[in-house]
Amino acid sequence: MTLIERFAPSPNGALHLGHAFSCLTAFDAARAGAGLFLLRIEDLDPGRSREAFVEGIEADLAWLGVTWPRPVMRQSRRGPVYRSALTKLALRGLLFACTCTRRDIAEAQAAPQEGVAGIVGPDGAPYPGTCRDGGADRSLPHALRLDMRRAVAWLGGPAAVRALTLEEIGEGPKGQTGSRRLDPDWLVEVCGDVVLSRKDAAAAYHLAVVVDDAAQLVSHVTRGEDLYEAAALHRLLQALLELPVPVWRHHRLIRDEDGRRLAKRDRDAGLAELRAAGETPASIRDRLGLPPSAA
Repeated sequence: MTLIERFAPSPNGALHLGHAFSCLTAFDAARAGAGLFLLRIEDLDPGRSREAFVEGIEADLAWLGVTWPRPVMRQSRRGPVYRSALTKLALRGLLFACTCTRRDIAEAQAAPQEGVAGIVGPDGAPYPGTCRDGGADRSLPHALRLDMRRAVAWLGGPAAVRALTLEEIGEGPKGQTGSRRLDPDWLVEVCGDVVLSRKDAAAAYHLAVVVDDAAQLVSHVTRGEDLYEAAALHRLLQALLELPVPVWRHHRLIRDEDGRRLAKRDRDAGLAELRAAGETPASIRDRLGLPPSAA
């Protein structure tokens, strides 16, 4: 089997050192294994995605010495593929419409509920279930959520879900590595009914990333440890959609001098700014603790 790695940024801001670390880690692994490295643009968010950022991403990666085949997959052009996956799940009775706004959900989550205070899953606090029993008006803008209880049951129940495994060759935030089994209780109570199709887009991140990794035959998913928990959800979706299962390689996050994780929203220095300040691809690798380029 060919080793295939990918880097899949969202074009809603400039790339920073954290992106460089993730991309170079995947690129170096692909070259070391005589494999293939792919770039994918995750431009599902129509309100934040900008073509100028796509151009900036490609320029930054080329400067770093990263190469990739073309054409580049763009999620904004894959609506029919996502709708096909959603239809498959809907026919199995695993989706429900949700018209809740963020404010509705926040207010419901703030209501006293025994045993749920402080619970945080891949999408934050678990969805309170407001629309789960079919109360949503589908004539209004609505998202589609995965009914996690039904999903566990469809796969054969808790025992069958526990038999599903995923392989971690990197490390989670607490040093977790190796093979692990899915926890159906965590999926239901912590992960909850995640959004698979947003009100304003053909798909949400969790569905799109699973469908696209399968379409591109990605064998190794390299990404930050902040997405470590999401791998269990993605493994579940792969089972529901009967998709191939990759290996995961989660890595440490790049932080500033105060220990804060770098983020686009905080306008941390982008690679283009560092380049203009005199940094070189070699100095970027040195700052990130990566070995010199083999090129």
